[in-house]
Amino acid sequence: MTDQERETLIEFPCSFPIKIMGKNHIDLETAVVSIINEHVEDFGEGALKSRESKNGNYISITVTINAVSQNQLDNIYRALSSHELVMMAL
Repeated sequence: MTDQERETLIEFPCSFPIKIMGKNHIDLETAVVSIINEHVEDFGEGALKSRESKNGNYISITVTINAVSQNQLDNIYRALSSHELVMMAL
């Protein structure tokens, strides 16, 4: 089955939020931006929001992108999930 044949409930292009969680490390946000920039052409300012956990041990980052295909989203999730600083990507 090709990517075009795979059914999805998402209509592309669309605004799509991706939530990333990891330990509060100085390089996490930079790593996330780098990964997103590899897969998204028009990643602009204001598309990233981050928030520390109550005790400051963890950080959640929400990145809203203009998603153009399921393949693009799959590649982003694979890249984020395989990064050593990322604990989870939703």
